[in-house]
Amino acid sequence: MLNRLRNELAQSGLIPPGATVLVGYSGGADSTCLLHTLHSLGINVVAAHLHHGQRVEADEELSRCRDFADQLGVPFASGRADVPKLSKDMGWTLEEAGRHARYAFFEQSARQTGCSHIATGHTQNDHIETVLLHLARGTGITGLAGISVERGNIIRPLLSFARAETHLYCTANDLWFHDDPANVDPSFSRARVRHRIVPEFQAINPQFVSAISRFAKIACEEDRFLNGAATATLAQAEIPLNGEHRFLSREVEAAFDLQQLGRLPSVLFKRAVRLVVDALGASLNYDQTEEVANFVTNNAHGSITCEGGEVVVEVGTSLVVRQLRPTQPFRFLLTVPGETESEEFGWKFTAYDSPESEAPTSRASFEIDLDRDQVKGQLFFRSVEPGDKIQPVGFSGHRKLSDLLSEAKLTAAARQRLPIVCDLLGPIWAPGVCYDERIRKSERTTRSLRIKFESA
Repeated sequence: MLNRLRNELAQSGLIPPGATVLVGYSGGADSTCLLHTLHSLGINVVAAHLHHGQRVEADEELSRCRDFADQLGVPFASGRADVPKLSKDMGWTLEEAGRHARYAFFEQSARQTGCSHIATGHTQNDHIETVLLHLARGTGITGLAGISVERGNIIRPLLSFARAETHLYCTANDLWFHDDPANVDPSFSRARVRHRIVPEFQAINPQFVSAISRFAKIACEEDRFLNGAATATLAQAEIPLNGEHRFLSREVEAAFDLQQLGRLPSVLFKRAVRLVVDALGASLNYDQTEEVANFVTNNAHGSITCEGGEVVVEVGTSLVVRQLRPTQPFRFLLTVPGETESEEFGWKFTAYDSPESEAPTSRASFEIDLDRDQVKGQLFFRSVEPGDKIQPVGFSGHRKLSDLLSEAKLTAAARQRLPIVCDLLGPIWAPGVCYDERIRKSERTTRSLRIKFESA
């Protein structure tokens, strides 16, 4: 098994050379096999174990998992979650709550330990069971593709191996592992599929596992092809929002030419809409997707709030998908001189003393030269506030910032996310819109500061 895994990893490039991998380690045979094989292959690993707060023996399992990691000389990260409470509070099944808790813990632990990848011990059997579960719940071709080998920073190195192989590996190498009672508990849907449904299919076709694996592979290939076709059309049909400020809101909203999208075959149109919704962190169920398609077919206007209530699809003269969650007000000091970067919003400021030879800037520039002697107190930036006013360069009077942002054709999302540079007297610069006459550099300026605002 070790040699086969070595060859598969070499051919796939699933784990880049020098990468540190967080292994989701429950103590079961699959995750024990995964941790031991990756470590044996010389890959830098960190074992991560989450106590689910469900079984009395979980404390002992946590202790034994830590001991096993210590024996290997592998760093060990542990955490605790009250999965039953999470299930009750969120209205999820215990399986769903456990999955959410695990992946949240894995992501947090990966950040804390500097791991670039998260490896889970899913096997070919898990893959088959997932396809059947998706089918039972009603799924499209994406669900029929089952578990992907790689999704973002999450990888499944053992997906081509059967569960029996991981058990045999642990036994042959005299490795401790435990069997989770949930694996045979018929109250869990996966256990029922594993012990009742799969055996019936195998009785019909002894090669059922390989047949479904082949089916899922075909579904995955066709799913990727359709995604590629839909993505290409989206790129052509996209309507740029906010002009040069587009980087402000590209993570929270998108707009598309409805005529171009409307000419797509129905299957591609629906997929395109779902892809955009998914990119904004939500999902459309079957009925919602059909309703959006009906709006377009009937030249009707309407909106659909996606599952979870945080993303809306609006059909009018164009198709707009946007997050409903408002941006929380913010206020931070500006680093002068130096860089100030927002990971949340994807932009940064760079401030430095500017020489006299710097070229003058236009009123709507993303770079300004200002007279440092006219700045009162420390510079900071914040979100726009009601009643904000500014005297645009070249104007004799003040204007409301809200009016200027509207005239710049910024969407509501972009206006909420645009940082307004201020001093103690108030706003002095709305990047890419205007800056204040009071701080404009002139022939009397003896000290000047240049500030640049750009996408990060």
